Amino acid sequence: MLMNYLPILIFLGLAIVLAVVPLVGGWILGPHKPNAVKNAPYECGFPAFEDARMPFDIRYYLVAILFILFDLETGFLFPWAVVLREIGWFGFLSMMVFLGLLVVGFIFEWKKGALEWE
Repeated sequence: MLMNYLPILIFLGLAIVLAVVPLVGGWILGPHKPNAVKNAPYECGFPAFEDARMPFDIRYYLVAILFILFDLETGFLFPWAVVLREIGWFGFLSMMVFLGLLVVGFIFEWKKGALEWE
């Protein structure tokens, strides 16, 4: 049984090695010459204009919620549609509850005006 998972473990180990070795190598071999200019906060190449703790407009959060709503919906609908006959009514009702929650989030976005273009 465990032999079936051996290729997955080999690929997982290889992925970890390929991710960690360059990071550690760059940290060990890279130059360490900090100065005030390098450590200064910046935003898109420009000096910071105001305090970083200023409140953001709610539209940033609404766009993020909107992205998560549609991303999750498409991410879960395709596998669910493939196995719908196998999972039966329980799977169907579970997905309807999930989609109902997404509709509630969508209505929230709509009421807050996140779908209106400026």
